[in-house]
Order: sequence, then structure tokens, then C-alpha cells
Amino acid sequence: MTGLFDLTGKTAVVTGASSGLGADAALAYAQSGADVALLARRVDKLNQVKEEIEKTGRRAVALACDVTEEGSVKGAVEEVLKEFGHIDILLNNAGVAVRGGVDSMSEEDWDRSFNTNVKGIFFMSKYIVPQMKERGYGKIVNIASVNAVIADKNDMFIRHSYNASKSAVLGLTKGMACSYARYGITVNAVGPALFETEMTAGTLFKSEQFLQGYSAMNPAGRPGKKGELNGTVLYLSSDASSYVQGQFIVVDGGGAIV
Repeated sequence: MTGLFDLTGKTAVVTGASSGLGADAALAYAQSGADVALLARRVDKLNQVKEEIEKTGRRAVALACDVTEEGSVKGAVEEVLKEFGHIDILLNNAGVAVRGGVDSMSEEDWDRSFNTNVKGIFFMSKYIVPQMKERGYGKIVNIASVNAVIADKNDMFIRHSYNASKSAVLGLTKGMACSYARYGITVNAVGPALFETEMTAGTLFKSEQFLQGYSAMNPAGRPGKKGELNGTVLYLSSDASSYVQGQFIVVDGGGAIV
């Protein structure tokens, strides 16, 4: 059974790989046998992740890439193909969570959410899917959010552009899944709830009151821990999920069922 999750000989591309869930997933890919291309805007942070991956004996490359800029994405994908020759796995992890409701946020903040969370997936897929189709194989995992399907009245969690953009990720996932299944490409989405990352450490995790309220409402009684998203990501990135298509798996301790 362990062979189902073996990624030996595979190349994975991870966006938003400089920290948090992206960095964790990149290391998990390497530990499962894959070579990894690390993409983000902060190359200094990427190089730290690259060093950790190389300690596993796998190859890694760190590339500056802004997923909101088509030229930047195109250039990064070309570099990955030059380095590794092929791309088997794409983890669209880059994302932003902008606070605010529609009655208070700026157009700029609204656009920033959609440009990163949705257009970023579009650009990455645009330049990676063609070679997956040509090779007849590919695994695309889009990181959405539990907030694609639930919302929160707590002022700290009002993020309307985040709700809307992550819901759009689910629609895009379904459309791509239906279109590309015939080419041996699976496309699925993952919906994490609250995890402590660089993005949340300085905001949500600084409020003891919020954490107590969150934990009281969540069936698991706590936020997600480092590494707890990796199993789901590896499953959808491996041949263990060869007949899983267009699905959305929520990793939230049961919060969405309350």
C-alpha cells in the first residue's frame, strides 16, 4: 500500500512555498520521493526550504515568481522544465486573506484577493497543463479554504473577498477536472481551516479570546497543527487518488459540520 503514495521520479511545483503550508507540503513531497520546484516572491525564504529538501536527497530549485504576473509565471515554468524536464504535480498554494466586508474594503484589496487566489491558479495551470496533456499524466491540487463554504460573523474573520475568491477556486477546480480527466490529469481542491502559519501567526493567533472561541466551536477543540494538511495533499498528489476527480476535501477538525 505504501507504493500508492510513492512520488519517486515525479516533479512537483509548489507555489507560495516560502513558508507555512506550502513549505510543509514541499518537504512532504520530497520525503515521498519527488523533486520539487519552489515558487514564491521571497527567494531568501525559498532557499531555506530548498536546503531542507536537499537534506532528504531530493533535488530542489528555488525560483522567484509572482503568480499574479503572467510573464513571471511563464518564465518560472520554463525554468522548471529546463531543470527537470517535466512537471507531474502542481500544488497551487499561493494565497492571501484580506480582511474586510464589501461595505468597507477597497477595490484594490478586492482585486488583490482574486488576482492571487484565482488568477494565480489560472496562470500556473495555463503554462503547466499543456505538457501534462502531452504526457498523459498530471496531478493538480488547488488550496482553497473551508471559508469557501462557510463564513463567520466574528469581526476578525470577516473577509468577503476571501470567501468569494476561495469559492471561485472550487468552481475552477470542477471545470478543469471535467475538461482534463480524459488526458490523465486529476484536479482536486483542499480546504484547510485555521492553521498557524506566517500569515495567521501575527493576526488570529495573537488573540487568545479568538482562539478560545474557535476551539470551543470546533469539534476537535483546536486549530490545525503543523503537518496535518500534508496527508491530504499527498493523497491527492499521488496515484492513491487516481480515480478521484473534481473533489473538495475539507481539513478542519469537523468545523464545517457543526
